[in-house]
Amino acid sequence: DMATVVHRAPEPAAWGVALWGAQTVPLLWRRTHPCLALAAMTVLYAAFQATSPIAGKVPGPFLLMLGVYALAGHVRARVSLPGTVLCLVSALTAEALTGHWRQPPSLGSLEPISATTFVFFLGLAWASGYGRRRIGADADRLRDLNRRLAAEQERNARQAVVAERARIARDLHDVVAHHVSAIAVQARAAEDVLATGPLPDTTVVESVGLIARSADTALVEMRRLLGLLSFRDQRLAPEPSLDHLGPLLDTATAAGCRVTSRVTPGAQSAPSPGMRVSAYRIVQEALTNVVKHAGPVGVSVTVRGDASRLTVEVVNGPAAPGHQPVPGSGRGLMGMRERVAAFDGELTAGVCEGG
Repeated sequence: DMATVVHRAPEPAAWGVALWGAQTVPLLWRRTHPCLALAAMTVLYAAFQATSPIAGKVPGPFLLMLGVYALAGHVRARVSLPGTVLCLVSALTAEALTGHWRQPPSLGSLEPISATTFVFFLGLAWASGYGRRRIGADADRLRDLNRRLAAEQERNARQAVVAERARIARDLHDVVAHHVSAIAVQARAAEDVLATGPLPDTTVVESVGLIARSADTALVEMRRLLGLLSFRDQRLAPEPSLDHLGPLLDTATAAGCRVTSRVTPGAQSAPSPGMRVSAYRIVQEALTNVVKHAGPVGVSVTVRGDASRLTVEVVNGPAAPGHQPVPGSGRGLMGMRERVAAFDGELTAGVCEGG
């Protein structure tokens, strides 16, 4: 309707046109401050009515409809409904005090026909905005429900994976425990026989004892993972950490490797015990891979760190002549990557110069 305002005769004053157009400016804040926007539009509407800067021009409810629609669409009904009623009462009061309802109605200039027009159009604007808000709220609830369902499905999937891993672990225990126990018992018996024999061989006795201790350790580790030994009168070996590297290196030495190690004092101040345990497991798996794939060769183990990081380096020489590598499944390397990833670290494994 701005065209009819500008081209009226007599030509309206510039400030009157500006006041007319100013009623739309608060709409810029209809989303962030809908209450203030509608209040400002109502005040500007009343000011326009009181000053009547444009002859024969009555604003009508149509600009206020936009403010009411924005209010109902962005705030709760218990706030938007009283705000709409207050706007309606203010507009009707301004119309009544200025006496514009006594003028003949003119639909071409969008002038109000009666108080019923205000009630109808502002009510329609409020209902439309309220309906839009309800639709948006329902859509938000559906999106939230979808997120929660997706999270629950992911949680159920993780639980299913954990349960399946537990089942596989139990099956492995049932299959392997008996045989490992038999190895331990027979190795102990062989150690006793060799140690008390007429010509005891120290190297053979130590090797058989190492077999027995390795079998015992395997059983302890398996039972710890399954949580089978939870009684107070049964004691587990302590959780291995960097403090237990000595026996681990001795095992590699007993397998024929020439092991040299260097652990800096700062390594014991790693950020968490879990990181130190993971470092031990990584060294253990690395030495196992050396024995499997390279045989009795020279191995260098270096562990250094401080309160913010921990670095583990295991380097072996070229494979021993005539050694046949043991085929692997790749699970050991995958396990090392998972342990490193748990602490946002990096793992590098591969061929290096001279090893």
